[in-house]
Formats: sequence, C-alpha cells, structure tokens
Amino acid sequence: MDKTVAIAGLGAIGLPLARALDAGVPGLRLISVACRDQVKARANFAGFRSAPQIVDIPELAQADIVVEAAPSAIFERIALPALEAGRIFIPASAGALLPRMHLAKLARNTGARIIVPTGALLGLDAVRAAAEGPIDSISIETRKPPMALIGAPYLERNGIDVMDLTRPLLVFDGNALDAAAGFPANVNVAAALALAGIGPIRTQVRIWADPAVSRNIHTIRVESDAARFTMTIENVPSNDNPKTGRLTALSLLACLRGLVSTLKVGS
Repeated sequence: MDKTVAIAGLGAIGLPLARALDAGVPGLRLISVACRDQVKARANFAGFRSAPQIVDIPELAQADIVVEAAPSAIFERIALPALEAGRIFIPASAGALLPRMHLAKLARNTGARIIVPTGALLGLDAVRAAAEGPIDSISIETRKPPMALIGAPYLERNGIDVMDLTRPLLVFDGNALDAAAGFPANVNVAAALALAGIGPIRTQVRIWADPAVSRNIHTIRVESDAARFTMTIENVPSNDNPKTGRLTALSLLACLRGLVSTLKVGS
C-alpha cells in the first residue's frame, strides 16, 4: 500500500516536489498541501494528473508523511500536529529544529519520526559515520551572493549592509545554533550538519557575502579519529528564491524515495 504524503508550502521547494510526486514515485501518493495562496496553487495544479487537496495546516497530519517546506516562522504549527499524530515529519527548515529539540522528545512519546534530509549539503553519511567515534571539530564555511542574504535577522540587527559589495565580507563567525537564529532562511545546511555530527554548539559556522559568486557554496571540514575530510559543494540557486538551492527539492524527493525503496544506498 502506498504511503500518503502531505506538503506544507508550495514555493521553490514544495512545488517542484509536488510535481515530482504527481508525476509518479512508486510507493508514494501526494494527497494534500497547505499553502498561503490557494488561487495560485490551483493554477499550478492545472496540469497535475491528480491534484492534491488544499487543506489547513492541522489537516496535513492525516497523511503518513508530512513534509515542511514553508517559512520557518510557522515551523512549529506544521510540526506539532504531525508529531502528535505519530507521523513521519520531514523538515526542509532544519535550522528551525535546532532551538526546538523538545519536538524530538514529543516524537519519542508518540512514535513519530523526524527525518532531516541532506538538503543542499553533501557528505552527511561520512559525518554520521565519523560521529560514531570521537570527533575533534566540524566546521562549515558558506559563501553566498549578497542578494541571497538580504533580510537575514542577524544582518538587520547588527546593521550589516551587503549591497554594493566589491569584495567578500565575512558577516558571521560563530556556532550553528546562533547561525540558525540569525539566518533562518540560509543555514539549514549548517543545522543538518550539526544534527549529523557533534551538535549545534560545537559546530562552527562562517558565512560570507561574496559578490564574486553566483552559486551558494558550502565547504565542510571534519577532523575525527576515523578520518579527516574536506568537502565543497556549489549549489545553483532556485529561480524562484535565491536563498534556496535547486538541490534542496531534489534532496527531499530522494529522502522520500528512501522511505519506500526496497534498495536504499547510504545510511
């Protein structure tokens, strides 16, 4: 029997994911979505083979799997009903999970599961494997076009102007927990890394506004007893939202496939 899927949010992540599910993924069936603009959503569903229902957020929990692909400000409104109902909850906004780890306790109590996808990152399998033993340090350096950082609370709070830059500017140097609070739309990669490895306090994050780059570039460095590795990925920003890489929606789709595949590669 197919597992049913619901999606919260139909933006740069949710809509491509909905289209892929409607095109057909064996073992999965999209049944509902929640979104801000229902008129636009219905127009987008015009070419679907089987348009999902548009529902209020709490009703998403009627599905087996609830995918969060919405603004982080409403993260808990989406997560709570899903976890209380014992569903599988897949958050795209991993950064919003870091200060809300009480949700993991709720999941334990109800039998729900929280599965954080790889997102626009790489190498999480290696990080998780290394975390089974001692790890000395994990860091991530992110370089983004300045436009991708516009509106970040940390920049506004500290009066940092990233417009009209002629050279790279280091706008943040701290841990993953603080980065998630200051850049909620930009550092889901750092949050996923922290959860896979040594936690948000010990995971170090540096964020650059770089006018010379056109892609979102992430470099991870890990020092552990088992291995030392450095990995870099350059993600193409979404046409609809420069804060989001195109790879993110594909990662969510791969995560969903992994839940129902008879052959699954990677941990």
